[in-house]
Amino acid sequence: MSRVGSKPIEIPENVEIQNNQGRVLVKGPKGSIETRIDNRIEVSLEDNLVLLKRANDEPSVRGLHGLYRSLIYNNVVGVTEGYSKTLELQGVGFKAILKGKDLELSVGYSHPVIFKGIEGIEIKVPDQNSIIIEGIDKGLVGQVAANIRAIKPPEPYKGKGIRYQNEYVRRKAGKAAIGAETAGAG
Repeated sequence: MSRVGSKPIEIPENVEIQNNQGRVLVKGPKGSIETRIDNRIEVSLEDNLVLLKRANDEPSVRGLHGLYRSLIYNNVVGVTEGYSKTLELQGVGFKAILKGKDLELSVGYSHPVIFKGIEGIEIKVPDQNSIIIEGIDKGLVGQVAANIRAIKPPEPYKGKGIRYQNEYVRRKAGKAAIGAETAGAG
């Protein structure tokens, strides 16, 4: 039995959940978000809880049971607290500037890179070396952060690039350091 899927979701006071034939709409103080549910998973609202039941015990259905419970739970947290990811720019001359809803990045290329703003996502630039991505959809916040990081991922020799806050980048020794070690051994 799915341990995640069978756990009920508690509905906070300021959140409203509607179940309309395979679509679960979650409304809260930060907005509303809808999730489509597979027809093999049944969603029921009882008292102040959301319960999910599966049609059978096939492995694929058991996986969906836990998946949809997690998605609905993430939506409840998103409309009450929201989600955020912080990115850091490391490198000489690297900077981020917010122009309207678009993000302009100077990350060592011959031209600035423009990242278009996405509906439902708020991008903040508190200083030129950090970017905060906020929104109610956990998956979308993570995907936007990954897309921005992919513009210039951190490289292993000097660590320059865009990285998540507190991300550890494993460093490699360069050619000069390796050459110095082998030259003294001979």
